[in-house]
Amino acid sequence: MSFIEILKVILFGIVEGYTEFLPISSTGHLILVENLVHLDQPEDFFEVFKVVIQLGAILSVVVLYWRKLWPFAKGRTDKEKRDTLNLWMKIIVAVIPAAIAGFLFDDFLEEHLSTPVVIGITLIAYGIAFIALEKIQRKKTFSIKNTRQISMRTALCIGLFQCLSLIPGTSRSGATILGAMLLGVNRAASAEFSFFLGIPVMVGASGLKLIKHGFSFTGSQWVILILGTVISFMVAIYAIRYLMDYVRRHSFSVFGWYRIVLGIVVLLYFGLIA
Repeated sequence: MSFIEILKVILFGIVEGYTEFLPISSTGHLILVENLVHLDQPEDFFEVFKVVIQLGAILSVVVLYWRKLWPFAKGRTDKEKRDTLNLWMKIIVAVIPAAIAGFLFDDFLEEHLSTPVVIGITLIAYGIAFIALEKIQRKKTFSIKNTRQISMRTALCIGLFQCLSLIPGTSRSGATILGAMLLGVNRAASAEFSFFLGIPVMVGASGLKLIKHGFSFTGSQWVILILGTVISFMVAIYAIRYLMDYVRRHSFSVFGWYRIVLGIVVLLYFGLIA
């Protein structure tokens, strides 16, 4: 494997790690990078690579929120253990709709909707939605201020919003954050709950891809998978800290404008250049 190929893998890891948790669509960014920088690998392997490197991003959530997510951490009271187990019940309830929809429609969506046009349109549409939501709710006081206050019913509704992310370009975090805010969850709690939902979703998606495509990779392909995952993990830790610090003081409008600009770039590039 050449030095240039290693640099390409590092670039993909950086893009995935930085965009997975920001509501700006990691898929849209990876599509752009894929068309500008090609890995010298078969298409089937690249499809697996794009999903597996998301595991690195998800591991960053586990590391950063270990105490909040692990009910049996040292020094936890019985109430804290119950609260954590209750949080996991909400996560499982919220994941069920997307898990069912993904299992039923994954192949169809990948074959028919994983196109630059669809990605460009969804980037713009949800960018407009974020800007509109922030304007509508500018003076609204959110009733749910942390993940403990999210009810099972609210968690299920957030999970239904997450199904929208099966359409490429929507952004999993974008769909869940948007849905949570519409349901009265404040920005920080919406973002945090979105991080947690990503754990079972991305582990399941990665496992599904590996099962479908098998584990028969060459030595260099295993290096590519591991390197991309490690880079994604390191960058995602920074991205999560940045997002949580940002949303405590600002709205999501800037991400909405960014999505619109990126969507226009995607449509122009693939419509006029490709």
